[in-house]
Amino acid sequence: MTARLAVEGVTVRFGGRSALAAVDLAVAAGEVLAVVGPSGAGKSTLLRVVAGLERLDAGRVLLGDRDLTGVPPHRREVGLMFQEHALFPHKDVAGNIAFGLRMQRLAPQRVSERVMGLLELVNLVGFGDRPIQSLSGGEQQRVALARALAPRPSVLLLDEPLGALDRTLRDRLVVDLRRLLTRLGITALAVTHDQQEAFTLADRIAVMDAGAILQVGTPKELWEKPRSGRAASLLGFANVVDVDVVGGVAQTPWGAAAVDAPDGPATIHIRPGAVHLDADAAAVDGTVVVARFAGDHTTVQVAVTGAPLLDASVATSGAPRPGDAVGVSVDPRGVVVLGGRSDPDERSRSTRGVRSLGPDHAP
Repeated sequence: MTARLAVEGVTVRFGGRSALAAVDLAVAAGEVLAVVGPSGAGKSTLLRVVAGLERLDAGRVLLGDRDLTGVPPHRREVGLMFQEHALFPHKDVAGNIAFGLRMQRLAPQRVSERVMGLLELVNLVGFGDRPIQSLSGGEQQRVALARALAPRPSVLLLDEPLGALDRTLRDRLVVDLRRLLTRLGITALAVTHDQQEAFTLADRIAVMDAGAILQVGTPKELWEKPRSGRAASLLGFANVVDVDVVGGVAQTPWGAAAVDAPDGPATIHIRPGAVHLDADAAAVDGTVVVARFAGDHTTVQVAVTGAPLLDASVATSGAPRPGDAVGVSVDPRGVVVLGGRSDPDERSRSTRGVRSLGPDHAP
């Protein structure tokens, strides 16, 4: 039976460094929550804490009303699925799926029935006697998922579940995984560095950095209102910049834009679709440096003297090319105020290793 999962005040230290710093996070029964952040943010450590594979320095983990303090991993009622799949090469597909069931000492007939049901669930009917080495990456991923689900865990933990697959296969399988988790209604906690994957997979997303949770919300909430410039950068948002607001107008490097914010320093996000490239004499002069084709839209990066590169999402028909001179202006309706001005050093750390969502997904 699925259950609510909560971590309360969880702290883990490695030497003098806090991998997790008093983390509070709750996953509702039947909810899929994804944790995103760069390498070293503490995502996998959090997952290992829930699984019972990492010692706590402070805090506790609750599964329903049950405190898991001191409970060994094999008694926690959690299913684990790793990036590398960790399948047994000497066992066939059915043998891999049945491993946890045999550890429970179930009758052979019940094991066989459960394995057959799981093969059907993950669309691998007829694959039971196949060697693991004969499977594609996507098929191995499905076997790993079936093995994690076999003991009927209360919570499913996913550690970069699609990270070992190529982009095209990941884009297809994340939709299948989302559909399957929804169908099962299982509580799931997934960690990933891939923002696009998280937005597709999860009911809610927790943004994590340096062992702390920066923001938790639905994909829509995060898209509409990142809490800070740092959170926005970790979510892969382009065009996050510090500005001064004077008289309700943000003074950006690409021209002034009216905003709903008090006067003073602020951090804003300019949605790529709100960046207009035209020949308006009042626009700021810029030069196209990159144009990335994406079907109906093209993402264009524009250089303006003394300003960071600016991403614009424009219709592919008539899109400018690298080297073209353009006039740059900003539609105020596409400017989101994120909060007070960010620390430049933090901005640098938070964007290191972060991949943009791309023109079809970027806010």
